[in-house]
Amino acid sequence: MLVPIFTLKIKHKIHPRMVTVGKYDGLHPCLTCGTTASKVFVHNPHSPAIAGGRVAVQDSDISLLTMNQSVSAICAGQLDPESKRDVLCIGTQTNLLAYDVHDNKDLFYKEVPDGINSIVMGKISSVDAPLVIAGGNCTLQGFDMEGEDRFWTVTGDIVSSLALVDFTNDGTDELLVGSEDFDIRVFQADDIIAEMTETEAVTGLCRVRGSRYGYALANGTVGVYDRSARYWRIKSKNQVMAIHSFDLDGDGVPELITGWSNGKIDVRSNSTGEVIFKDNLTSAVAGIVDADYRLDGKNQLICCSVDGEVRGYQTDKSRLQIVDANRSSDDMRELNLTKQNLLLELRNYEREQEPLRGEQVTAMERVEGGIIPASTTINTELIIEQKEHPCIELVVSTSNETIVRMVVIFAEGLFEGESHVMHPSPNNLTNEIRVPIHPTKDSAVELHIQAFVSLPGSFNFHVFEVTNHLPSFSAYLYQDNIPNIPESSVTFTLNERVQRVGIWINENFLLRHEVPCEESIDCHFIALRGGDLVIKMDNSGQVRIYTDNIDLAGDVIQSLASFLRLDHLQVTAHFPMHLERLSSIMTSVDNLHAVTQKLAAEMTDHSNLIRSLVVRAEDARLQGEIPNMKKGYMELQDLNRDLVNGYHVRSTNHQELVKSLKLVNQIIQKASQLRVGKYKAQLVAQCRDAIKTNKPSALFKIIQAGSA
Repeated sequence: MLVPIFTLKIKHKIHPRMVTVGKYDGLHPCLTCGTTASKVFVHNPHSPAIAGGRVAVQDSDISLLTMNQSVSAICAGQLDPESKRDVLCIGTQTNLLAYDVHDNKDLFYKEVPDGINSIVMGKISSVDAPLVIAGGNCTLQGFDMEGEDRFWTVTGDIVSSLALVDFTNDGTDELLVGSEDFDIRVFQADDIIAEMTETEAVTGLCRVRGSRYGYALANGTVGVYDRSARYWRIKSKNQVMAIHSFDLDGDGVPELITGWSNGKIDVRSNSTGEVIFKDNLTSAVAGIVDADYRLDGKNQLICCSVDGEVRGYQTDKSRLQIVDANRSSDDMRELNLTKQNLLLELRNYEREQEPLRGEQVTAMERVEGGIIPASTTINTELIIEQKEHPCIELVVSTSNETIVRMVVIFAEGLFEGESHVMHPSPNNLTNEIRVPIHPTKDSAVELHIQAFVSLPGSFNFHVFEVTNHLPSFSAYLYQDNIPNIPESSVTFTLNERVQRVGIWINENFLLRHEVPCEESIDCHFIALRGGDLVIKMDNSGQVRIYTDNIDLAGDVIQSLASFLRLDHLQVTAHFPMHLERLSSIMTSVDNLHAVTQKLAAEMTDHSNLIRSLVVRAEDARLQGEIPNMKKGYMELQDLNRDLVNGYHVRSTNHQELVKSLKLVNQIIQKASQLRVGKYKAQLVAQCRDAIKTNKPSALFKIIQAGSA
């Protein structure tokens, strides 16, 4: 269906995931890629390149922009709503540059201490102007065309991908954020309105259509979501390098295009994941975009490899009927395969009904030959065994004397490889199997269970398929009392009946019996992963949650708020260990900033001294004073050595600063998870103001009380 219509060989390596296309003059699309030596090249086949400023011309159609820093992300789009010209935005680990390629000038150059790993450009609901949104070290920051900071919030981990998608189908885009903690978060203004947990770091996100979007993971998984529901996914041994959506067959429904580390490009239906087209580049795919690159009124799919190969594809209408015919033949083959499988199963049942050794047998002997009783049922139960090392166990048993030969469990994010197989030894076959489960996160999981059942001595198995639900807070053992109440706590008031909170506890915790909740609630839990949890509520509506784990407290509050449909919730938090840690981190950040300023001043002094030494040495050379020239260049060599050593010190200092800022941002994010709605956004905004104005005491008060 797709045919290559042009191929370019650009003499530059292309960094993975650093490919974009922009109309910098408002008319002609230009391919723009990040390349080696801290440069970005712009390929413009429509007009000759002009040198000057940041731009150096290599070929007649390629311009090179020098950044003097390693480029970490690029994106092109419109920042001025009154102009049709695109702006090129380039991110590094310390700065963001908005560059007007057509006029060859900087629009703004902003310092971003948290670094930039991904960039997206467009409008979000909370700001009326287009923004360039940069995701970095647990933060999201948005700038308008003037370089004004119009949006800032924190997220759970280092941002690895961004996309703008109309998630709510209300006509305005929401911000989708993929991060290294395996989560896809959906931001509407400052609020997280949805959160999907995956099995690996999210490396790619792209809009498909409406509320549908594609995603890619670091373990080679690619798939499509529609809002919070996953449509499909596939997993490959290769790594996903780029994903993009493109309407391949002109039916108004885009397909999902995937580029892989082995150079393969495949086109899949966004509703089923079926491969429609595939091709191969000679090296790993670096990026995929689409644009009317030939100016013939039709967009071409443009795929770039890391070696600089650029290939443009266009739909071949003449092949669409052939593809439809091939789809019909594929459907027929699938039906024939299903028919053969059913016939094979039927012959297996018929063979079980045949008399053994040609003799007549009784009905009981036929049962013993392999057919289990028709009344056989499978029971599954989740329990926590109270032993020396408590753990969750899935008990799979049959309703009679049949044998459970094997259990296969499919559960996303629960087991390595997402499936687990357990079968007892042949000498220990019973009608029950116990499977230990060790969840690493507090999230609800659907367990899809296949139990292989047979009669004793039979080799013909009947497969039962059942589903069980592992509740969100399953890794907590209910106790009547625990010896030590945790020191840290969260306090808030609910305008709800005690019984409603009791229903939430019974639904979200793994309990043998329902907890009593007539007048008040006093629940004690021992965490299987370490630590304790106490939930108390009196008849006045005051709730206290005791735990030293601030993440757990946030998860409990968010789950409870979702169950009770609370729009806003303010709390008082008491986490002395976290505040003490934050205090030491803030002190470290201040010291690192001071060292950074000192090193910068020393570098400036060294630069001035270098200039004077070079001038003196060259003067001595011109005057024939060779000893003075040698002396000058030897001093210059020593100074250069000092500069190199200073660079290593600055680099180490910057890495420590980035780590410290990440910890600060994560503590702010965890504190925000203790609140709901406007109070959550208020805490993030006020924490940022406190950091900007260097008021650590105000920061501690905001985290505790939710407000300054």
